[in-house]
Amino acid sequence: MRTIIRFFEDSVEKYGNNVFLWEKTDGKYKGATYKEVHHETERFAAGLLSMGIRKGDRLSLLSEGRNLWMISELGILFTGAVNVPLSVKLTPDEVRFRVAHSESRMVVVSRGQLPKVREVVADIPTLEKVILLDDIEDLKENEIFVGDLLARGDELLNKNKEQLQQAKDAVHEDDYANISYTSGTTADPKGIILMHKNYVVNVNQAYSIIDIPEYWKSLLILPWDHSFAHTAGLYAFMGKGASIASVAIGRTAMETLKNIPINIKEVKPYLLYSVPALAKNFRKNIEKGIAEKGEKVEKLFRKALKTAYRYNKEGFNKGGGLSFLKKPLLALYDKIIFSKIRENFGGNLQYFIGGGALLDIELQRFFYALGIPMYQGYGLSEAAPIISANSPNRHKLGSSGVIVKDLQLRILDEDGNEMPVGEKGEIVVKGDNVMAGYWKNEEATRDTLKEGWLYTGDMGYLDKDGFLYVLGRFKSLLIADDGEKYSPEGIEEAFSDESPLIEQVMLYNNQNPYTIALLFPNAEALKKRLRQEGLDPASDEGVSAALNMIGQELREYRPGGRHADMFPQRWMPAAIGILAEGFTEENGLLNSTMKMIRGKITERYQEMIDWLYTPEAKEITNNRNREAMKKLLRS
Repeated sequence: MRTIIRFFEDSVEKYGNNVFLWEKTDGKYKGATYKEVHHETERFAAGLLSMGIRKGDRLSLLSEGRNLWMISELGILFTGAVNVPLSVKLTPDEVRFRVAHSESRMVVVSRGQLPKVREVVADIPTLEKVILLDDIEDLKENEIFVGDLLARGDELLNKNKEQLQQAKDAVHEDDYANISYTSGTTADPKGIILMHKNYVVNVNQAYSIIDIPEYWKSLLILPWDHSFAHTAGLYAFMGKGASIASVAIGRTAMETLKNIPINIKEVKPYLLYSVPALAKNFRKNIEKGIAEKGEKVEKLFRKALKTAYRYNKEGFNKGGGLSFLKKPLLALYDKIIFSKIRENFGGNLQYFIGGGALLDIELQRFFYALGIPMYQGYGLSEAAPIISANSPNRHKLGSSGVIVKDLQLRILDEDGNEMPVGEKGEIVVKGDNVMAGYWKNEEATRDTLKEGWLYTGDMGYLDKDGFLYVLGRFKSLLIADDGEKYSPEGIEEAFSDESPLIEQVMLYNNQNPYTIALLFPNAEALKKRLRQEGLDPASDEGVSAALNMIGQELREYRPGGRHADMFPQRWMPAAIGILAEGFTEENGLLNSTMKMIRGKITERYQEMIDWLYTPEAKEITNNRNREAMKKLLRS
C-alpha cells in the first residue's frame, strides 16, 4: 500500500534511532529521531481524532518550517484527513480564499502567522478551530494550544489506541493527502489534489536519479509548503533515514533570512535545495565577499572562473580535448580560492538541486566552477512535482536533466502530434505521480488532464542523449506578426543576470511587427557608474547618460556585441519602456515564488505597451523614459 503513513512507518522501523529533524532551540541544534517524531505524530493525530476530525476532512497548515510542521502534516494524514499547506508569504485575503475554498475545518498556525488567520476567521463558515503551535497568553475562544491538543491525544491513546490504528488502516493510496494551491498567476489559484501514492511514487522516481545516504543532512531553506521542498526535501530524506534541519525562525522574516548563512555553517549540509532567486542571492553574496578582499583577489577569482568554465564545459564533456592540461592549474585555484568559498556552506556540501523556474546556464557554470554544482531539475506541483533532474552521475549544464523512471513523457505540437527528438512542443507526462485533479474545478481539470496525460503548459524538447530542455511557459510566448513563437524567459534572465544596470525586464510581442521591453533599472548601480564617469545623477546630462548606458547593455546582444549569438535577433526589443517601479509581491506583479505575473503586468502597463509601438518610443532617450529615469536617479 503506497501511503505516506506506510512510507513513514517503514522508515521508523528501519532507521528509528537516526535523527530525522533538527531544530535550533536555546541557541543550539537539537535532533529528534524517527521514533520520537513518530510518537509525537501519533499524539497529534489522536488529539485531532478526539476533536472529531475524520477521514476526508481538510485542515490548513500555515507555519514556518520547523519540527511541528512535519508532525502536523503527518498527524493530519494519520487520521485520514487532508492537509492544505499554505505559504507564509500569503496575504490575509489569500489565506481566506484558500481556507474557505478548501472548506478547512481547522487551521494549524504558528505565532508569526496567527494575525493573518485572526483577521479572516470570522469570514470562513467551515472553520471551527485554530491550533496554535506556540504558547501565547491571549488565546481566543476558538483557539487551542498544541500542547493541550497533544494532552488530549495522550488521553485517547490511553483509553482507546485502537481508534488511531483503525483511522490509519482506513487510508488507501488513492486517498487525498494534500490540496496544494497554485500561487495564483490568474484570478483564482487552483487547488492541486495530490494523493498518497503521488508522493510515494514521486520520491521513488527521484531515487532513480539521486542517492541520499542515511548520514546526510540538509538545511531546508525553501518554504516547507513548496512542492519541490516538500517532496525532494522532507519525503526524499525521510525514505532514506537521512535528516532535515529547519532555519531558525527570527522575530521578523528579514531576521529569518539573515539566519540562513549562519545556520548553513552550523548544520554543515551535504545537499541544499535552491530556486533561481536563491541561487542569484548566493552568487551576489559570494562576489561581494570576493570584492571586499581587494582588486588582486577579484582578478584572481575571475581568472579561476574562466579556467574552470573552459575545463568543465557542459559537465558531461568536462576535461575533453586539450582542456585536461588545465587540470593542475584548476587544482591550485581550487585550493586557494574555491575551497575557501565552500567553507561558507559548511564544508560538507556536495551539490545543490535547483528547481522552480529556469536556471540560467551561466549560473549553473558558476556553481559548477566552485565545486558545488547546482544540478537543475524540472517539475510542477501537478506532478508531485519531480519530472526530470540532472545528477552527479549524469548531467548536462543548460538542460533540466533526464526523465525519472516510471514516467512517460511526450513532446506534442499544437495539434497533439508527437514531435521528433530535438523538436520543441508542449511537455506532456503520464505516471502515478500525476495529481487527481483540481479541487472543485472540473473545467481546469479537464483542460489539464486528458486520458491520464498531464498537459504541463511548458514548452521544451528532448535531445538525442535523453536530456530535457525546458524553454518556458506556452502562455508567456512571444508571438510575431507572422505567427512564429519564442519563449522570452531566457532572454529576460540574460538581460538582468549579465548586466548590473538592469534589475528586471519583461519582453512583449503579441503578433506585432517587433518585440518591446518593459525595463526596471538598478538605480544604485547606475548612480555609481555615473559618478565614476564624473556625472551628476540628478542632472539632465546624467539622465541621458543613464538611458544610453541601458541602451548600450542591450546592444551587446546585437551583431558585433559580446552576446550577439546568444538569441535570434528578431526577438531583441526594438523599443524600451523604462519603469519607475519594479515588479514586487506587494504591487501584485510577482507571485509568491517570485515569478512575473505577465497578465497583470500587461494589464497594468497596457497604455505604455501601446505607446512603445509608436516611432517616438524607439529612441531610448524619449521624454517618457527621461521622466521615469529622473524619478529613479533623484530618489
